[in-house]
Amino acid sequence: MKKLTKTVDVIKICPEQLGGLPTPRLPAEYKNGRVIDSSGTDLTREFEQGAEAVLEIAKRNNIKLVILKQRSPSCGCGQLKMLDGTVVKGDGVTANILKKNGIKVKSEEDL
Repeated sequence: MKKLTKTVDVIKICPEQLGGLPTPRLPAEYKNGRVIDSSGTDLTREFEQGAEAVLEIAKRNNIKLVILKQRSPSCGCGQLKMLDGTVVKGDGVTANILKKNGIKVKSEEDL
């Protein structure tokens, strides 16, 4: 019997960078539809712009599955880490927009 293997192309991107934010940056949390960093700065616009850019890249490249960083305010899928260190159920900004557009998301912990 012949073993089948799949070839996978990987596109490495960071939604926050695509939204114009630097790396490194202050910790942030996604709560009540807003992304606020530890200094109190509202970064919602930048996170949303980055999520939209990821969605466009996914659509343009016919991507069906995206692997995201768990507990991130952008990429968390199923879990989000809050500024006080607690972990709550929920999806980050990018995970939300991808799911709403029919793209399957998993965390790196699911691999």
